This record gives sequence, structure tokens and C-alpha cells, in this order.
Amino acid sequence: MSLGPVMVDLRGTALMDDERELLRHPNVGGVILFTRNFESPAQVAALVQRVHALREPRLLVCVDHEGGRVQRFRDGFTRLPPARVFGRLYDHDARRARLLAEAAGWVMASELRSVGVDFSFAPVLDLDRGISTVIGDRAFHGDPQAVADLAGAFVQGMRKAGMAATGKHFPGHGGVAADSHEAIPVDRRELPVILDEDVLPFRRLFADGLAAVMPAHVIYPHADERPAGFSPFWLQEVLRRRLGFQGLIFSDDLSMEGASVAGDHLDRARAALAAGCDMVLVCNRPEAAIQVVEGLRLASDPVAHARMARMHGRHGITPDELHRDHHWYTAREALGRLAEDPSLDLHLV
Repeated sequence: MSLGPVMVDLRGTALMDDERELLRHPNVGGVILFTRNFESPAQVAALVQRVHALREPRLLVCVDHEGGRVQRFRDGFTRLPPARVFGRLYDHDARRARLLAEAAGWVMASELRSVGVDFSFAPVLDLDRGISTVIGDRAFHGDPQAVADLAGAFVQGMRKAGMAATGKHFPGHGGVAADSHEAIPVDRRELPVILDEDVLPFRRLFADGLAAVMPAHVIYPHADERPAGFSPFWLQEVLRRRLGFQGLIFSDDLSMEGASVAGDHLDRARAALAAGCDMVLVCNRPEAAIQVVEGLRLASDPVAHARMARMHGRHGITPDELHRDHHWYTAREALGRLAEDPSLDLHLV
């Protein structure tokens, strides 16, 4: 059985019987974890193992674990600073900022891999324009080149730990104030500005083999009246044809308000897949997840499946092995202090 095009979530810290049945459906390809699914590293490792054991090839298991405000697992995991901290350091010492950003990517990925999680939806490639509160300190910097430098270092750290990266939110969420979780943001800037500035970090990371992208639930009316995640223009014309991106395209969560323009959840899933997404996320709405999984036509796309296969985690490591790694110890200490006080002058040893 190949991996299907739908990613769903779970209700709690253990796998329920009805969830097992849903995850065996051929339209399901992955599971996204949230804070409600986490009690401890040992518990979440057991949960991931049970999910992976359900099918072959195993379902993808992922989490939003960027650092700062968006870090789903806390106890037993390194406290990671928000991306903006690296950007502020970059203005004073670009080399050290890149070094610490790479360390953050490696620590984040190594710790998640030690409990079996395949990947995190990271890094954020949006520009910090001082407009978007939902992005805010999740962005590395306001300068596209700085974002590309720091995100590239972060991705390199993830790659060394055996984790594929997902750049988000294409083509850029930093130019709108509205939060797409709660509203339908509209970015009225001219298309050349977005392509020259906001898209630059994506273009740079594509050249380095970025594995996946998540488009924004944002409408850019000078390009298309549909949000980017439902737009053939953005996903096929720009992302695939002009930029030559060959990796996986995830939708953002179809339960967000920014996706509501496409109809009910099944309509949203169909529209996102038709526009060019390879996998769609349906989160926090169990009844909608069932509607999408059962309502989509069964199909096998070998190209999409190959892209999904790249997202499986590599370099398996146990928590004990990781905790004996001197590099992990020194990196997490530096990052922990940086998260507590970004003004500290820190060096990795």
C-alpha cells in the first residue's frame, strides 16, 4: 500500500481503535502530532512506534516544532529560541548566527528523531516585515538574504540529523497583518515585489535541495483570487515551472479560516490537490478528516509517493545515544541560554 494524500491528527496520548482504522485507510499518508499528544519523550516515542507499525511503507509522523512560540514538545526537549533571535545576532555577527542556527536545526531534528518523529514543519521562510503577528518572531529576519542564510544553516543542521525540511509559507506570509487561522488574509502588493523579495529565500533553498514546501492561506490578488495553497498559478506555474521545485507540496491545515474560501473540507482537499498539493492536512476536526479520507477518490501517484518517501526520517538514534553525544550537550546548553537571554554572547565549543 502506498502513502495516501491526507495527513490527519490524533485525539490524545494513545492511539484509539477508531484511529487505527482510519490510519489504515489507503488515502491516509501521515499523522501530525500536537501538544495534546505529548506527555513525555518515552510516551510519544511509544505512540510514534505504534503509528509506524500500522503500515508499510510506514506513515509519516510529523510535528510543528520550530522553537519559540511553536514548540509542541517541551519537557525533556531543549528549549529552542525563536528564529528572530538568530536574526538579531546575524546583524552583529553573521558567522556565529549561522553556526547557532545550524545547531538549533540539528538539536531540534536529533531530539525528534530520537523519539521516532520523521520531520518537523520547519523552517519558516517568511520575512519579518513588522506586520504579521502570527509570523512575528517566527521569522529569522526582514532581509531576504539574511533569511536565506539563516534558514539554510538551520536546514543543514536538520539534514545532518537525518531530517528533511519544509519551507513555509510560500510565497510569503509576512506581508499581511491578518492571521490565516482566523481570517482570510489578502496581500495586495504587486507580483514582482513578492517574487523578488519574499520568494528569494525559497529560491535559494530550492537550489540546495529543500525537500518540501507549505504554501500560505493568503490571497495575492495581483496573481490569483485564490489563496496560494489552492492556486495552480502559484503551485504549478511559479513553484514547479518557473522555480523548478521538485519536492513535496503540503497544504496548510484545511481547517483554518484562510482555507474556507474553497468550500467544505472535502471541497478544500480536492481544490488543493487539483492545484498541485501532494498532501493535505486536516487538523482538529475529526469528523472533517473522516469526510476527506473517505470522500477522496482513491488514486496512486508514483511521483507524489516518491516525494513523500523523502520525508521519512533517517539516521535513527536512541535518546541514550543522543544524550551521550558531546555535541548535543554543548549545543543544547548554548541554545538554552540563548532562549533565556538573547543578549548573551554565546559560543559553541
